[in-house]
Amino acid sequence: MASNLSGGFASPSIQSASAFRAIMSAMSQPGMIVKVEGLSPPAPLSPAAAAVCLTLCDHDTTLALSDVYNSEEIRKWLLFHTGTRFADESQADFIVCDELSLKPLETYKQGTDEYPDRSALIIISKSELHNKTGCTLSGPGIENSCILSVSDPTPYRSGLKMFPLGLDFILTSGKNLACLPRTTAMEVG
Repeated sequence: MASNLSGGFASPSIQSASAFRAIMSAMSQPGMIVKVEGLSPPAPLSPAAAAVCLTLCDHDTTLALSDVYNSEEIRKWLLFHTGTRFADESQADFIVCDELSLKPLETYKQGTDEYPDRSALIIISKSELHNKTGCTLSGPGIENSCILSVSDPTPYRSGLKMFPLGLDFILTSGKNLACLPRTTAMEVG
């Protein structure tokens, strides 16, 4: 049976520009949940995770797919729509995983003193994403504080090197996404 490669952006230049603006808005305002539309990726890849990949990945980037996302159908779909190359999680620019398949953070690229921007962006699929309960976020881009549905900050912060090195996260659920840049402080409560 042939892989279904449809379900990408119907109007790539317009929809990817819209998705890029949404991602950048979420990155500049950590904890803010934005919606991205217009994609029907192969399951279990969520539309929001697919939008991040189709918007940020290209032939100059590398992508790692963890566990359930590392299927032939998803790989072919992402390769067709982005031209990205696939790599091991320790070398990839982008990683798609869920909370259960998140490896110890030392596994991922965290940049170097000369090039802190050469760190990985981790795209994590969650069952739900909301601003009702969870961790309190503070830091650049957050006026006072906000709540994001992360019950424990430890998986996102343990083992990270000192700023400006570190990892950035995009949390996705369905068509929604929120960002946790390395500058965001997280507290339980």
